[in-house]
Amino acid sequence: MEFLALFSTIIFLHAVLVLLYNLIDKWRHRNCYLLDYVCLKPSDERKLPTDLCGEIVSRNSCLGLNEYKFLLKVIISSGLGESTYGPRNIIEGREASPTLSDSISEMDEYLFPLVDSIFLRVNQSFHLSPSSIDILVVNVSMFSPAPSLAARVINRYGFREDILVYNLSGMGCSASLISVDLIRNIFKSHKKKIALLLSSESISPNWYNGNKRSMMLGNCLFRSGGCAALLTNDPYLGGRHGKLHLRRLVRTHLGRSNEAHTCACQKEDDEGRHGFHLSRELPAAAAQAFFENLRVLAPKILPLTEIARYLLASVWKKKTTSMSTVNMKSGVEHFCLHTGGKAVIEGIGRSLGLDEKALEPARMTLHRFGNTSASSVWYVLSYMEAKKRLRKGQRILMMTFGSGFKCNSCLWVVMRDLDDCGVWEDCIKGYPPKTLVNPFFDKYGWINDPNAEVLVQKIKDGTARGEKRESLTDLI
Repeated sequence: MEFLALFSTIIFLHAVLVLLYNLIDKWRHRNCYLLDYVCLKPSDERKLPTDLCGEIVSRNSCLGLNEYKFLLKVIISSGLGESTYGPRNIIEGREASPTLSDSISEMDEYLFPLVDSIFLRVNQSFHLSPSSIDILVVNVSMFSPAPSLAARVINRYGFREDILVYNLSGMGCSASLISVDLIRNIFKSHKKKIALLLSSESISPNWYNGNKRSMMLGNCLFRSGGCAALLTNDPYLGGRHGKLHLRRLVRTHLGRSNEAHTCACQKEDDEGRHGFHLSRELPAAAAQAFFENLRVLAPKILPLTEIARYLLASVWKKKTTSMSTVNMKSGVEHFCLHTGGKAVIEGIGRSLGLDEKALEPARMTLHRFGNTSASSVWYVLSYMEAKKRLRKGQRILMMTFGSGFKCNSCLWVVMRDLDDCGVWEDCIKGYPPKTLVNPFFDKYGWINDPNAEVLVQKIKDGTARGEKRESLTDLI
């Protein structure tokens, strides 16, 4: 009897140990680590300085004096500098008649250098090749050819035949965090996997050549860019070589609302000209999505003391006229915000109570690279790293907005001190600059002169005759 009791006890303890091991092992592999990432820096010939932007604007024969004044006002207040990048067909003057070849070659110029760069970087610290990739996720919202862009990458680099492939489109500027969430969910049911995330946007076929103001805004903000990131749930690889550890991710979608659904969308104007429409309902939709997302995220990342303080302040608020706000800085050291525009950055900053230093990475990214859509937050992250602000144990809140309307956020924890300059290497010493004022007003302020109508007519006449010039200032 004693032997049977001992044997039964051993069997029971063994079962308990196996169960605990499986639970711990499953928990270990549910983690998501960012191994490394790279951002795209196009060649200097793709830059969009003031004179070239003026020439591009002058090629649009639909624009009149009021449209020029509107564009001047938008560009001056946009927060963009003179070193942002655009696609070749627009720089070469073919934006009015983009071809499929233009769109595909644009994506090849973004995605292939990104893949080359990310493997070059990781091979310097640990060996990884295309055959090591288990999951590939490509997100480009406004261009979806067949075969897919993901298939072009697989064909180029010879990934394994059993690779899990996902090609996302139509997700807008929030696509990067949607891709991270997709990868995180795949990790939950697959052990020791490595995922490659490619994020970019297609501008070549989406340039607007009309005069509808809500569709002209996109031309002023969106610029060329992209990012490649490697993620893993391998506890050894991630724990030893990872840069960031994903702790929380919250996604909010307001597609049920007609106003939110249509506030940022592709459409044609009354003349049938294709473009991207940004309506007046956009700020309200963004604010609502932001609030709904923060309502779910904040309790998950803030310390209990801050939650208790906020609850007490909310109760006191009912008795007074004072406002109670959540102090997000009590649970987050760094804020990686989407560079949707100057107004977007300032609006989020006011809502979260952030100072100028916290908003600096997003502002400087907007100035240097513009709104690169889904990849923009990775440029912001790279700025923080280049400034040597990211230290082990610190927390980073990454937040994006996108058409639909969506607001996505996630919390990363820094796993080691980070100091790589990345895409900012050649210019980080000059940031932040003394002033963010661009020279557009100095060169094109004549738009507000009494004789501006005559000059605009000269522009139209010159464009109709096919005359070439370096800038609009040649007509003055």
